Amino acid sequence: MLTGLGITAGYREPVITDVSLTVHPGQTVGLAGPSGSGKSTVARVLALLHKPFAGTVEIDGETVTGYRFKARQRTKIGVLFQQPRLSVDPRFTLRQAIAEPGADRVDELAEKVMLTGDLLGRRPHEVSDGQLQRACLARALALNPRYLICDEMTTMLDASTTAALVGVIRAYQQESGAGVLAISHDATLLGRWADETVRLSAPLPR
Repeated sequence: MLTGLGITAGYREPVITDVSLTVHPGQTVGLAGPSGSGKSTVARVLALLHKPFAGTVEIDGETVTGYRFKARQRTKIGVLFQQPRLSVDPRFTLRQAIAEPGADRVDELAEKVMLTGDLLGRRPHEVSDGQLQRACLARALALNPRYLICDEMTTMLDASTTAALVGVIRAYQQESGAGVLAISHDATLLGRWADETVRLSAPLPR
């Protein structure tokens, strides 16, 4: 299980307070809430990219003791962010981006996310948002993560690309038993995709 227990986190001040959430292997948990409610902060904490002020994260029963570069369990979690153009080095070709974690099966991963071979030699500015997000998904799957965190990954995408990427993630879950945290403002998408949905409250006025 991927579990956040009593998480309080933010930047200078807390954005979320005492949030608890669990993703079981093979399960898709949706995370919804209004803008400013802290959905992306939850994602970054559970992805071990941001250290909380309080609370703990556990991965398969092991308590996390380090975040960012000190996170030993980091490779167990794949992450997809909202804006793929901020997630990929603009100097990289799509092939280099997919191979960044050290994967030696770029062609296999590209086929899985429906990227044609001619696109792999292109750089981010030469492809669409949807094509770049497919490459980001391939990169996230490169190390066969136990859990996948999708932080508003479909916001920049059209309906057909959204459906295709969700289909790829579902297929990966079926073959690997991975758990998924799907963060979105799209209630219809979460209703179709998630097994259950956790809703964060609107932030209190300052």
